[in-house]
Amino acid sequence: MKMRYIDFQVGCDPLQLGIAETDVPPISAKEVLVRVEAFGVNRADTLQRQGKYPAPPGDSEILGLEVAGIVQQLGEEVRGWELGDRVCGLVGGGGYAEYAVVDAEQLMAIPKALDTRQAAGIPEVFLTAYQSLFLIGRLQKNERVLIHAGASGVGLAAIQLARQMDCDIAVTASSKTKLTRCEEAGANILINYKEDDFAAVLKAQKWQADVIVDFIGGDYLNRNLAVAALDSRIVYLAMLGGRYADKLDMSKLLAKRVSISGTTLRNRDAKYKRDLVKRFVSDFHHLFESASMVPNIDTILSAEHVGVAHQRLETNQTSGKLVCCW
Repeated sequence: MKMRYIDFQVGCDPLQLGIAETDVPPISAKEVLVRVEAFGVNRADTLQRQGKYPAPPGDSEILGLEVAGIVQQLGEEVRGWELGDRVCGLVGGGGYAEYAVVDAEQLMAIPKALDTRQAAGIPEVFLTAYQSLFLIGRLQKNERVLIHAGASGVGLAAIQLARQMDCDIAVTASSKTKLTRCEEAGANILINYKEDDFAAVLKAQKWQADVIVDFIGGDYLNRNLAVAALDSRIVYLAMLGGRYADKLDMSKLLAKRVSISGTTLRNRDAKYKRDLVKRFVSDFHHLFESASMVPNIDTILSAEHVGVAHQRLETNQTSGKLVCCW
């Protein structure tokens, strides 16, 4: 059986992404074949297209890290899922296709309140945010959290998760519109980084962060340390400000006993991802049913316009998730 997928050449312009055809991939005993109705678009996809973030060994080289759709086929050892179930989940690659192979334990049921297009905006950002805040950042109730790139998909997911823990949430973003989106998600200290130095703003308020989630790096490092609380945790998810950070202020790092961690999700092994999904589903997944948490959708596009989605991500023109549907 054949399927359509989004084809690319390494280094190509976003608008050169096009639809091609290939065979539907086979599944193993513990995998599920999902008929993809929608897929999320992530910065990792744009980096892979540019040749900067290749697929891990053994994963599909087709772009795409998250899908939502209908269970089409079950591996012989799969339990807990049925043909026709509505699901969303993580994939190591292959999401930009009409059919995707997914580890059965990396799937989540789509909440009844959501359609598949909305659900495609859940897996990557909410699992990344959950991992960053709780598994690595060890976030506790009523702590103070600073989230950079607050209007990104992960940023908005992190705001919602921290809000569930009754946290005091500060965010940075590049415009009033994006900051309004952050406020709607639950942030209460809003800083336009193009107009103000976030460290100066927070120090003036005598506000210190217990957990900091940062995608920027670069000259944010020492400013993060300046507003970090005693025994705080800083989690780095990306390096949009450049590969190399400014000179580390060891005095602040040691005096405040700050822990700095870097993390990714895509190259984690299957066991880690299965455990991550299980924990997130147990702790927070039910909140989508009551709309206590919502997918952070910016725009839904047709699959043939995925190049526009890449272009918008690369020029920082989004607030929340870009989703494409077949």
